[in-house]
Amino acid sequence: MSNGTVRRENPALQFIVVTLPRTIIGVAILVSILINFANIIGRYILLAPIIWAEEIMIYIMVWCVFIGAILVTWDGRHIKMDLLSTAMPSPWKYIVNGIMVVSFVTACLFALYQDWTVTSMMLRLDQRSVVAEIPMSVPHSALLFGFAAMALALLARLRYHVRGEFGSDTEIAMKQAEEVAAKVGEIPTALPDKPL
Repeated sequence: MSNGTVRRENPALQFIVVTLPRTIIGVAILVSILINFANIIGRYILLAPIIWAEEIMIYIMVWCVFIGAILVTWDGRHIKMDLLSTAMPSPWKYIVNGIMVVSFVTACLFALYQDWTVTSMMLRLDQRSVVAEIPMSVPHSALLFGFAAMALALLARLRYHVRGEFGSDTEIAMKQAEEVAAKVGEIPTALPDKPL
């Protein structure tokens, strides 16, 4: 965890939500790099490019982004404006964080509903990509999966999100500023007589 605390999670849940997505992202990026390298060899050395390579790499990257969003949600590391909420006293801090959680879940559910509509339409119409001819429901499913898993990750760690126990970037920056200020007091302010 970023704030230095270690929480004991259920090992099976930790594997499903953290280890497995990280492994999938790593393998997917490696596959994307290999496709790109093969395309470079094909295009510039063999003069026979892999015409579907860029399309597939884009779809792989879309999946990586939404799987990565699950990890970010699990760790509570989404970009947030928490300068005021971290300085609030406990009851107000929890209320503001609770409103943020409800807003986040609502946004996930709204996106989930919209993407379900699009993905099911793509599936019904059997729409396929232009070059690789893969079903367009495959890349659109990344959004469906990502928003559903983000909402579940948020609800699974609801207590941490509401209490703000992940450590905020603002709190970390304030602690670093305090450490620097403490060290500045130890550094001599006079310049040496000889240049370095």
